[in-house]
Amino acid sequence: MILKFTKMHGLGNDFVVFDAINQRVELTPGQVQYIADRRLGVGCDQLLLVEKPQSAEAEFRYRIFNADGSEVEQCGNGARCFARFVVAKKLTESSRIPVETASGLIVLELEEDDQVRVNMGVPGFEPASLPFKAVELSSSYELDVDGDRYAIAAVSMGNPHAVLRVENVDTAPVDTLGPAIESHPRFPQRVNAGFMQIVARDAIKLRVYERGAGETRACGTGACAAVVAGRIQGWLDEIVKVSLPGGELVIRWQGGNHPVYMTGPATHVFEGQIEL
Repeated sequence: MILKFTKMHGLGNDFVVFDAINQRVELTPGQVQYIADRRLGVGCDQLLLVEKPQSAEAEFRYRIFNADGSEVEQCGNGARCFARFVVAKKLTESSRIPVETASGLIVLELEEDDQVRVNMGVPGFEPASLPFKAVELSSSYELDVDGDRYAIAAVSMGNPHAVLRVENVDTAPVDTLGPAIESHPRFPQRVNAGFMQIVARDAIKLRVYERGAGETRACGTGACAAVVAGRIQGWLDEIVKVSLPGGELVIRWQGGNHPVYMTGPATHVFEGQIEL
């Protein structure tokens, strides 16, 4: 089986994107791992599939697979690349693109300055929605990791996030504490671990250890979750610039039942084909 693909990235969070409308794409977890391998395959953090929608509300179905072969519900940086991909491949003429995901409908909007704005939906806080084991809903939870206690916020952006405030993201123990939080037993389906440094009320720095992928250079849903977590604690304003290792995103959340909006770039790297 030979498949055509496009390599893309959003702030260094990189993807292999397949048009599964004009070619048949059926991948096993092992094949996903092979494609994602940076020495043996193409190399990526996630693999994205563009499929026909299953509902009349959407133009496309958007599926995401982590480098370990697991399918996940949502990916914000991938969503921006998805929008650029379907336009570049002339799969749509729309500038406002409703897309199905495993966690619901999102809307992608292409802007004139080559940025993509994504309506990421309303954040969720109910522990069962992540899922997260907690006695009751709270804006902050204590998480015991190897005998140490950390205050985290638990937020769903269609996928689960644990957000931890740190003094300095550059010295934060992301490589050790990240995987410990990701696989913590209170998150039965694992979790993305975000390490947030507040610079000002309208600016934060962020590093994210993503479940199934490890630390990535950028995480769109993680940026959204961090801003939401900061807002519910009263630390941040409505519009926040998020600085990640790969670049900057702008996140806007009015609070309450309003959706979170993410704006940022998406970059084409190269075209290729792979034999599986």
